[in-house]
Amino acid sequence: MTDARSIIATVRDGGVPAAGDLRWFAQGLADGTVTDAQAGAFAMAVLLRGQDGGGLGAAGRVALTEAMRDSGKVLHWDLPGPVIDKHSTGGIGDSVSLLLAPALAVCGAFVPMVSGRGLGHTGGTLDKLESIPGFRTGLDETALRKQIGGLRCAIVAATADIAPADKRLYAVRDVTSTVESIDLITASILSKKLAAGLEALVLDVKVGSGAFMRDMAHAEALAAALVSTANGAGCRTAALITDMDQPLASCAGNALEVLEVMETLTGGAINARLWDLTCKLGGEALALAGMATDADEGEGMIAEALESGAAAERFGQMVAAQGGPLDFVDCYADRLPAAPVLREVRCTEEGTVAAIDGFVLGQAVVALGGGRLRDGDRINPAVGLSDMVGLGAAMHPGVPFARIHAQNEAQADRAEAAVRAAYRLGAAGDAPPMVWKRVGA
Repeated sequence: MTDARSIIATVRDGGVPAAGDLRWFAQGLADGTVTDAQAGAFAMAVLLRGQDGGGLGAAGRVALTEAMRDSGKVLHWDLPGPVIDKHSTGGIGDSVSLLLAPALAVCGAFVPMVSGRGLGHTGGTLDKLESIPGFRTGLDETALRKQIGGLRCAIVAATADIAPADKRLYAVRDVTSTVESIDLITASILSKKLAAGLEALVLDVKVGSGAFMRDMAHAEALAAALVSTANGAGCRTAALITDMDQPLASCAGNALEVLEVMETLTGGAINARLWDLTCKLGGEALALAGMATDADEGEGMIAEALESGAAAERFGQMVAAQGGPLDFVDCYADRLPAAPVLREVRCTEEGTVAAIDGFVLGQAVVALGGGRLRDGDRINPAVGLSDMVGLGAAMHPGVPFARIHAQNEAQADRAEAAVRAAYRLGAAGDAPPMVWKRVGA
């Protein structure tokens, strides 16, 4: 007879539970048969065995991911084209999803992008979109299917019946210091993504000071686990390990990032790094889905969707369909909220930007009210940082490192101190590549 204690003991003692046992455990997480204490013990056993070099292993990760995926609703599609998506492990100024979803749709893919909220010092796609007045991320299945069938793209929150085992286990991991387990991170990310019925998935695994994985060894381990597990579960998947030793774009903060996305989509002020990474990730996705002969051809298809204005038009249609302003593409600057206090953080000496602590910048945005210190906190969509300079920038007295958008002067004071602490001047060095490496099956 399967029971939680025996499953926990198996992991504790270095074994891997059978697929049927993991399926029972995931269902128990979803329906309450497994207690919080047992869920916490399981998570700790997986974490500690992973630190010993063991863990669940490739087969165990696939079994746990599939079990958590199947603990709730799994979408199935009958569409005249592939269903594909992208996932990022999170960074500063990373708003690629907002450009990529409509661009992929213009290229003929179907993109039911199930996204998340801000986590720790990194921003969340749903929070960014909800800075657009009226935008609804909580679509039910009927509305999602209708929108995907028509516009080919939607960016939504997971419904309560998508991977409920993950929702329960993540809450327990958050309070038991077991979030860092690669086995559990892999199952958590992929159970939700695969429940959306994907045929192909491209992963953006960040590495550097603004990422959760700060060193290459951990980033490579996570990318390898994600790719092998997703492919093992039947979804064609590859990952790009990308740089987060500096913000991806020049803005961090919900409405500010949407503003930068719209400037890039419409050609008003294109952020080259944001554009280039969108094209690279999109190219991989189209190649995985068989819509391009290789990633280079796919990259060109995404660039054309952006350059032609078709992606901007599709984004506007998505915003309108999900409750936002009908004229958003034309009037986005007037529709987004703005903070009352603006302040430039000016350099006081000569030098070159040699290092940026992305974690500190992300925390500064959270402290301004642009993220959550605890679950349930309300977000101020208008606050954040803009015009952040990157690595290698030549600085002189009076030149700004960044501009602060705050609700009041006291918040601006604290943010200014954080921005100054995040930037270090020194000798000019080689800028890190935007993409470090590709991890494929």
